[in-house]
Amino acid sequence: MPRGGPALVASLLGFSVITIDVSAVNIALPAVQGSLGGAMTGLQWVVDAYTLTFAALMISAGALADRIGARRAYVLGVALFTLASLACALSPDITVLIGARGAQGAAAALVMPASLALIRHAYDDARARARAIALWTVGGSVAMAAGPVLGGLLTDSAGWRAVFLLNLPVGVVILGLLVRVAASPRRPAALDRAGQLTAVAALAGLAFTMIEGGHRGWTSLPVLASAGLAVAAGWAFVAVERRQRRPMVPLELLGDRRVAVPLAVGFALNAAFYGGIFLLGLYYQQVRGMSGIAAGLMFVPMSVLVTAVNLVSPRLAERVGRRPVIVAGQVVFVGAMAALLPLGTDTPLWLVLVLLVPLSVGGALTVPALTALLMDAVPGDRAGTASGLLNALRQTGGALAVALFGGLLAAPGGGFSLSGMRLGLLVVGALLLATAALSRLALPRE
Repeated sequence: MPRGGPALVASLLGFSVITIDVSAVNIALPAVQGSLGGAMTGLQWVVDAYTLTFAALMISAGALADRIGARRAYVLGVALFTLASLACALSPDITVLIGARGAQGAAAALVMPASLALIRHAYDDARARARAIALWTVGGSVAMAAGPVLGGLLTDSAGWRAVFLLNLPVGVVILGLLVRVAASPRRPAALDRAGQLTAVAALAGLAFTMIEGGHRGWTSLPVLASAGLAVAAGWAFVAVERRQRRPMVPLELLGDRRVAVPLAVGFALNAAFYGGIFLLGLYYQQVRGMSGIAAGLMFVPMSVLVTAVNLVSPRLAERVGRRPVIVAGQVVFVGAMAALLPLGTDTPLWLVLVLLVPLSVGGALTVPALTALLMDAVPGDRAGTASGLLNALRQTGGALAVALFGGLLAAPGGGFSLSGMRLGLLVVGALLLATAALSRLALPRE
């Protein structure tokens, strides 16, 4: 195996397993509800407890990876994720499951930036590093698309708890590979506790507002209070970061459009993809009456397309430039949101599969070029921080999309609201259209 091989394989496995846990759990949600109970809000929190802690802690986790070394951070993150997965599998009720999912998200927050920084330090040659990052991105995208298939197969054949038990042997394999990886360099990086606290408060307030607003009413006192908390904490976060000597989000990085634009695009892409997976998983099972396996198999063509396009995207970016690829991918994704609008109770399943084509292509085309652009825009000693920031924004986009769709999908009497689904698709499509225009106007030519 090449010198960087163990680091690349370990990074791929870790990135894949923390990504699978998002989309696989979406397919398992009806089974979780049947086993543990809980309304739509409980199911939303099962998803968002993971993605929110993932997003909120990712930025500090990136700094921690720089401070203690990528390999050490990766070992710690994988070990904690494996233990939290066991806690999820053993959960006796929905409340414990939500708490264990939060612990999983905290561990995943450390795994994500450390995995990319591990690759960054394992490959000195820029072209070899670009190929390794492309493979890392392919692995994550394939895992995101394949998660529903795996989730459906495991849920119907062995129960929803098997989705989490699968993480245990994978964690052991990753830890074994890391023994062969050289220690990573360390960089002095202060842990910004005030910034982290205000970031957590802002995201928690925003998520509570989005999730509970659709169920309690947007003018209810708890929802208004959480919205106020989100605004106040967000303002405090910016104020704290401006005054910190070593902030967890170096605001000067955001002044570089090669950094700021990928962050905005990453947010929009995950909002569209995670929102789409969440609504389709429920649509297949609650509207069309499919089993978990059948619903998961509906995502197989998507998995194949994502894999193929991920392999083509880096080569296409080398030929025509990253900006055209990033813009085109987002435009395709806007088409995906529009294509899903006609879905109804009797839409032929073959047509549903056809409508998923642009959903598969859009993100797979954009993400490799987006990630490579960001990694080239920052110095090597900021790789962990930049990676953490990008993925924090991506996870935040996914979490807020689930919160939005969950509130809109709940029809009176607990059914599935097709009109609510269409409104959510329009909102996310408009967001993608805005970031596509931003990419076209603000990203530099190559």
